[in-house]
Amino acid sequence: MASNGGNSTNPSHSSPADAGNSITQQGFKITTRKLPILKAEPIEQMTAKLKIAVPEMIFGDNLISIEHPASGWGINFNTFDALDRVDKSGASMLQVAHSREWQSSREIKHEEITDVVKPFDWSYSTDYKGTLQMRSPAFEPSTSPIPLELLRRPDPILFFDEVMLYEDEMADNGITLFSCKIRVMPARLLLLCRFFMRLDGVLLRIRDTRIYVDFAKGEVVREYVAKEDSYEAVRLKLATKRQDVPAQFRDPNALSDLLPVVDKTLERLVVK
Repeated sequence: MASNGGNSTNPSHSSPADAGNSITQQGFKITTRKLPILKAEPIEQMTAKLKIAVPEMIFGDNLISIEHPASGWGINFNTFDALDRVDKSGASMLQVAHSREWQSSREIKHEEITDVVKPFDWSYSTDYKGTLQMRSPAFEPSTSPIPLELLRRPDPILFFDEVMLYEDEMADNGITLFSCKIRVMPARLLLLCRFFMRLDGVLLRIRDTRIYVDFAKGEVVREYVAKEDSYEAVRLKLATKRQDVPAQFRDPNALSDLLPVVDKTLERLVVK
């Protein structure tokens, strides 16, 4: 398993012509690349290297990156490294408990469920916080949060994009996906990379990594927040709000405020 925030050894299947879209703002270069779902041969290569079956929809060449060439700092989010953080042992007690509950609740309708529950985390849950560029200075623990008041300003958006890394419908029993959104303003940027998993009748899980950059200060803040709760607890919360429960269960933004935080880290660095 790759170290979280370490350097990637992911082989690229894309060509120089697939460089993607980019913008440079006050010394920071932001790049996004969106390509089609991987074909059979690249999927086989990725599966062999990861040593787990890949999700149904795998965008193995997609990428989002932030670089500061003058200092050598950079971070990117790519599919291989995100999946390399998935538990490949199946030894997680929390995961085993949920998979048994899922199997028990569907043993009549889905007799083939034992073929779905593989000896790895079949929810593809990942705590991936990004891959640092070689020779990048390291993040350090911080207590200074991302300045939300600055992000709420009606600043013009110079660049916006959304990049999907992978998605799987968990044998029609929910959804699991990893996606990234970035918006670049004249003085700052915000990148949100979100893992979202809904296992129907069992569990909801959101793991957000936010990268905030203040261009003038050269300040980079990385915030990681993991949230989760039982499906029933969230259903009851939604029912009290008299909202469209099925629709809300499909909306991670609506669910995020309802889930309790189970893990959080805050880090920063300054590049020059």
